[in-house]
Amino acid sequence: MTSSDTPFDTPLRIAGKDYHSRLIIGSGKYQSFQQNLDALVASGAEMITVAIRRVNLGQHAGEPSLLEVISPAKYTLLPNTAGCYNAAEAVRTCRMARELLDGHKLVKLEVLGDQKTLYPNVTETLIAAEELVKDGFDVMVYTSDDPLIAKRLEELGCVAVMPLGAPIGSGLGIRNPYNIRMILENATVPIIVDAGVGTASDAAIAMELGCHGVLMNTAIAEARNPVLMASAMKKAVESGREAFLAGRMPRRLYASASSPIDGTFF
Repeated sequence: MTSSDTPFDTPLRIAGKDYHSRLIIGSGKYQSFQQNLDALVASGAEMITVAIRRVNLGQHAGEPSLLEVISPAKYTLLPNTAGCYNAAEAVRTCRMARELLDGHKLVKLEVLGDQKTLYPNVTETLIAAEELVKDGFDVMVYTSDDPLIAKRLEELGCVAVMPLGAPIGSGLGIRNPYNIRMILENATVPIIVDAGVGTASDAAIAMELGCHGVLMNTAIAEARNPVLMASAMKKAVESGREAFLAGRMPRRLYASASSPIDGTFF
């Protein structure tokens, strides 16, 4: 039973579609498409993000295509704009994805600032987000952990806002939980941590903060055993979500006896 099957939770809804898994995985850095599929199955994820500029979805005739292994009929494909460094490139890439995938509207927008940090260029991200929303796309957007930028992206019409936990591929975990909490307090769309997760405990922390989901790629693909790590991430996301829903005990400076002292027999 997953957390979303309990009476305390509801499915994750993105662009009018319900998802019972709150984990989204990527399709980069795997040794093969088959290993990617095996990890996807083990993760329980229903959505997989695909870098249009790096993964063949049929744009390169005669080369192996991810669609030959991972079926769009079973999984939601989330084309992303990885490798784009300005708004124009990102918008063009999303339009290419829409053509390749027969009118597919759901995309993950990311506009990067530089190749060393892969930190988001929020100025170009805002420009691209506005243009894509006007063009009819359902935009899930990668951004910094700035609460004001996150709110502005929501106001522009993005269907999910995806602040980084740490730089892409760093595995450093959630570096600024306080900003993530501020983003969550003001959000009316799903907030999904994107980037920085390194291991299962990082995913659990993101969910315990109240995030609606977690997106990861490197943490699974670069594990010594990607399929086993995918299974671990599935459990971490579910347990973190349940812990958030349950409500943790308050933190106390001093001890509090597990058994009541009042009413003892001697």
